[in-house]
Amino acid sequence: MNELYSWLSGQHPGLATFKTLQLKLSKLAADHPDQRAMCRLLNGIVGSYIAEFDEAPLPSTIADRAYRRLLQSLAELDVAADPAKQFGDLNRLAELDLTP
Repeated sequence: MNELYSWLSGQHPGLATFKTLQLKLSKLAADHPDQRAMCRLLNGIVGSYIAEFDEAPLPSTIADRAYRRLLQSLAELDVAADPAKQFGDLNRLAELDLTP
């Protein structure tokens, strides 16, 4: 997860970054089955955001806010935590909405 956060923190907040993130999440889920739920949840959240703005203008303020929310959410995930904490992390992640 740290790798994903490090990668994302160096990216531009545009839709291309979010589309690439979806590919990275798919690979992470395949390579680390124990993180599959988190990856699929994030993939769905990112996918909804992409669908909202694909083929439409994306104001920079919205892109920046979504990017910061996603980055903060990734920073808060602890895949090495005990199952109860991980479950709480997944529940908080499920509330994440990147759209305005």
